Amino acid sequence: MAGLSIQELLSEKEAGLDLELLAGEHGLDHRIHVPRIQKPGLALAGYTTNLHPDRIQVLGSTELSYLNQLPVETSADNLKQLCGLGVSCFIITKGQSPPDLLIHEVERCGIPLLRTHQQSSTFISLITKFLEERLLPSTTIHGVLVEILGVGVLLLGKSGIGKSECALDLILRGHRLVADDVVKVRMKLPAVLFGEGLDLSHYHMEIRGLGIINIKHLFGVAAIRERKKIDMAIELVEWDDHVEYDRLGLSEQTYSLLGLSIPLLRIPVRHGRNMTSIVEVAARNHVLKEMGYHSALEFQDRLEKRMAEMTRLHAHAIIGDNLE
Repeated sequence: MAGLSIQELLSEKEAGLDLELLAGEHGLDHRIHVPRIQKPGLALAGYTTNLHPDRIQVLGSTELSYLNQLPVETSADNLKQLCGLGVSCFIITKGQSPPDLLIHEVERCGIPLLRTHQQSSTFISLITKFLEERLLPSTTIHGVLVEILGVGVLLLGKSGIGKSECALDLILRGHRLVADDVVKVRMKLPAVLFGEGLDLSHYHMEIRGLGIINIKHLFGVAAIRERKKIDMAIELVEWDDHVEYDRLGLSEQTYSLLGLSIPLLRIPVRHGRNMTSIVEVAARNHVLKEMGYHSALEFQDRLEKRMAEMTRLHAHAIIGDNLE
């Protein structure tokens, strides 16, 4: 899991965190490794058993008013015990002023003390979303991500196999492009994979012989999407006459990304095959499977019942002949 320094958090301007440094500048190199926050109410009262020092500690109106009501000696002792645990940082909400005792203790221990003018509930929502985006595992893969009837389909295959051409044909049919050539994949809690394009190549697609085209400008905003959950992967492979391909759809394959598995189909590419139609039908079939309807399994079940019925009738016929 990646780490994020307090300095990087302080420098973030686009997430709406509105942070400023009040004290503890020497601790700006502290790193955050988990996308969760904590409100240290019990720890301020001296009970630190369930405190998680690696999490950002958020101090709202309740925590600060409680500190101000404590006797000075008790407040100093509790803060000394809390800061001695190696807290990553404190963040005060609603633009409140910190007690002098808190400033003294964070300076002594080298713990950054930040402040935001956001309400506690708003800030917790913003910081949690931001940390999930930055800290959860991510990777980049070579492929094309398209949305077909609400299904996020990741097209895989070696360079030149026809992924971009297939995606372009899907766009002409009314489906949407998420990313071409390089797909940035992030894992989101609890166990979901989301894909998006790189900032530089967003909305762009490379078509050999044509060059770089801008899908947003050519087809409008309805033909693109910023990010999409990856529901399935389709690998385009060259047709090999010596390979026996799945003809019933009973074999279930998976593709592993960031430790998670998604359904995988391998579709052989051959001259004359309409790959766009096959990919579109694969997405439609995935929707049916998600609804609990599996065409191949239903066909197998009907076939087994028919064979069992024919066996039964054949056995009765033999018994009848023997009786005669």
